[in-house]
Amino acid sequence: MPDLAFTLKTTFGYASFRPLQRDIIETSLAGRDVFALLPTGGGKSMCFQLPALHRQGLTVVVSPLIALMKDQVDQLQAAGVAATYLNSSLTSAEARSRLAGLHRGEFRLLYVAPERLMLDGWQENLKAWNVQALAIDEAHCISEWGHDFRPEYRQIANLRELLPDIPVMALTATATERVRDDIVKHLKLRDPAVFVASFNRPNLSYRVLPKDGPLKQIIEFVRKREDESGIVYCASRASTERLAEALAGRGYAARAYHAGLTPEERSTNQELFLRDEVKIICATIAFGMGINKPNVRWVIHHDLPKNIEGYYQETGRAGRDGLPGDCLLLFSGGDIAKQTHFIDEMTDAQEQSVARRQLKVMAHYAESAGCRRRELLDYFGEAFPLDNCAACDNCQEPRETYDGTLHAQKFLSCVYRCRQASRFGVGLNHICEVLTGAETDKIRRWEHDRLSTYGIGKDLTRPEWAAVGRELQRLGYVMQGEGEYPTLELTEEGMAVLKTRETIMLTKPMALPKTRRVIRREGDVECDEILLARLKTVRKQLADERRVPAYVIFGDKTLRQMAREYPEDARMMESIYGMGEKKRAEFGQLFADTISEFLRENPRMQFND
Repeated sequence: MPDLAFTLKTTFGYASFRPLQRDIIETSLAGRDVFALLPTGGGKSMCFQLPALHRQGLTVVVSPLIALMKDQVDQLQAAGVAATYLNSSLTSAEARSRLAGLHRGEFRLLYVAPERLMLDGWQENLKAWNVQALAIDEAHCISEWGHDFRPEYRQIANLRELLPDIPVMALTATATERVRDDIVKHLKLRDPAVFVASFNRPNLSYRVLPKDGPLKQIIEFVRKREDESGIVYCASRASTERLAEALAGRGYAARAYHAGLTPEERSTNQELFLRDEVKIICATIAFGMGINKPNVRWVIHHDLPKNIEGYYQETGRAGRDGLPGDCLLLFSGGDIAKQTHFIDEMTDAQEQSVARRQLKVMAHYAESAGCRRRELLDYFGEAFPLDNCAACDNCQEPRETYDGTLHAQKFLSCVYRCRQASRFGVGLNHICEVLTGAETDKIRRWEHDRLSTYGIGKDLTRPEWAAVGRELQRLGYVMQGEGEYPTLELTEEGMAVLKTRETIMLTKPMALPKTRRVIRREGDVECDEILLARLKTVRKQLADERRVPAYVIFGDKTLRQMAREYPEDARMMESIYGMGEKKRAEFGQLFADTISEFLRENPRMQFND
């Protein structure tokens, strides 16, 4: 087996592999098909980039996004790797030049969109280019059960017949068991070696706050992070526009991103964000898949996501460089109602059913008093070994419980009485309306205003009763049916506690924090922040000259290590994270000179190990 660690260090500047990377690379180089599930920031790209340097031929990488292709090729070229891409963004002259280079065998890696592989003439090209491996990035796009299904991905399997003897690697950052099976089946992987890394992102902190003037809450959040890049995810295009305008009006470099913008507007806003000209992107979920920006420091969800997979993927765009990232979800019970309304408008019954189940799990996460990290990992079938993650709101400030027996009795009794009186079940909203004594057509028509439970819950608001109802579902006392009109029914346990009146402890609703919470930030690299600012200026100048994002030159982690260790000569930079030989030769002395100049005017700082 070739010296993989040597290539990793000299080309990419990394001293060690991330979990599973070496195993995946060695298996692929041995000629076997591979399915790899690594979390966002887990180093998926390295799994096909490094073995490409140890193959005598071309590795074809199928990628769904133009921006991702350019980004990864820029980074590979900066590290001295012969890589290119072919997509619709190129002029015909550029495309011809690259095709000629491919015919001459000049490249080790080619990035291409799935639909391009099916164009006329491409089968002959692929046969002529000495293709030695095929990597399918964002492989969950092939499954209609995934959160980002793309029909054109189904065509990739045709390459199996065209290139029957080459190994295929499928990679994704998020996939349930069902989606994993779909990927293996539709890509026709042959007895693949399956690698599933931990979904845990220890450098991310998770927090949920009750939505209470979201613009004010977001401004308060970003005010403490003015020099950091972040993403705000919104449910609608209009929300992204309003929020971006409001932030820009207060002096923040913010832009909107959604499918309603022209391709040019989307491309410009994304490019400005990648280059740190824009610090904040307010976006719908149209933004982000394959965004390779490692220094996104925070992600806010202005609205409740539709499902846990999407939420995990979106929060995972923070802290890809291993440095700390903050994830904040603003939650309101009204968001559940909005999402439910969208689901009600779906025409496909099966889609509706899946969406309802997914929303229920997402709402459970938002309202849960348990460890956020444990909840996320549990969804993906992974057990979190610790009792306290120390990096989420519920672990840092556990929510109080209270004797909720009376509220539980009122709610359970109301479910029972409505069913008894009408001979059919009713939904959560109706139960809340009966408890609070609402005067609606349904209540009058069904004579539920004559029930003994009518109006007995005026001590709580309807949203508060809805939260009680959802917690009783989580505790297993009430179950919600499937179908277009999901009704509530008591479970056997619910009937039992209704009769015995045993004590039921409920969780107090989330409250707005009275003081600023400080969540422990795993992965922090303590350094000389004044020197770091100077190094970032040098990096920005180099990036602008080359018209690439700053992180293509060096990531934040590399600069922070320089600002901690003060290397005054390029030769002293060999141990710096992300410092491959080509980058050290090209940029090392310039950064070393900047550090020397800084030290002539400033003392070195001492840091704890």
